[in-house]
Amino acid sequence: MAGTVRRKVVVNGEVQGVFFRDSTEQEARSRGVSGWVANRGDGAVEAVFEGDSDAVENMVEWCRSGPSSASVDSVESSDEEPGGLSGFEQR
Repeated sequence: MAGTVRRKVVVNGEVQGVFFRDSTEQEARSRGVSGWVANRGDGAVEAVFEGDSDAVENMVEWCRSGPSSASVDSVESSDEEPGGLSGFEQR
């Protein structure tokens, strides 16, 4: 699909136990972004966003603050090859 991009993000800070995954899923679905979000063993949250470039960039920016109960220290972002994902899930 033309204009489809995929970005992987790792969000560090107080991001587990604060509804970060639930909020990320809601935000992604509302923007029509596909992918997934998961807690990592090191306390970070990892996510993959795939879709329209503007919508994906908006999701990456949203992760810089996350839900109001989160305290984000940093967001690492990298481009990946789109894989034709559909829907959004928590892992």
